[in-house]
Amino acid sequence: MAIKNNIIFNMGTNAKLIKGGVFSDERGNISFVNDLNLNPVKRFYIITNANTKTIRAWQAHKIEKRWFYCIKGKIDLRLVKIDNFQNPSNNLTVNNFILSEEKSQILEVPNGYANGFRALEDNSQLLVFSNYELNSNIDDDFRFESKKWTNWEEQLTYKKNKRCII
Repeated sequence: MAIKNNIIFNMGTNAKLIKGGVFSDERGNISFVNDLNLNPVKRFYIITNANTKTIRAWQAHKIEKRWFYCIKGKIDLRLVKIDNFQNPSNNLTVNNFILSEEKSQILEVPNGYANGFRALEDNSQLLVFSNYELNSNIDDDFRFESKKWTNWEEQLTYKKNKRCII
């Protein structure tokens, strides 16, 4: 892992974790990510899973780039670099990221990746920015079975290692 300014580059992936911060005083809190450039963003949406057992995986895009921000709770987000969109290998490396409302940071995911996630706390919410409009005439949505690359039932250890960033 390398850090430049407030951006963490995970050596196992081209994804970037853009660090922000939280300012607190007697009036409340302000969460921010000042190093995020929103110029390429065309739309956003918020996802709230029904419960912590719900898995949303795997969605991939050859062209679309996305940014993920946990606005409530805690999210286990996993990425896989796709080697072949028509028939991806079964043994691709899974990179884990834990996003939480307590740490103001955005995960920037370049095109060419599949992502999957689950909420680690009830009522968690994930804000997703995209650089492609929903009605664009691009066939760029690829879906794969949720258990293809990872066992979602395994418990994560909340410490830094090669494949898990918190």
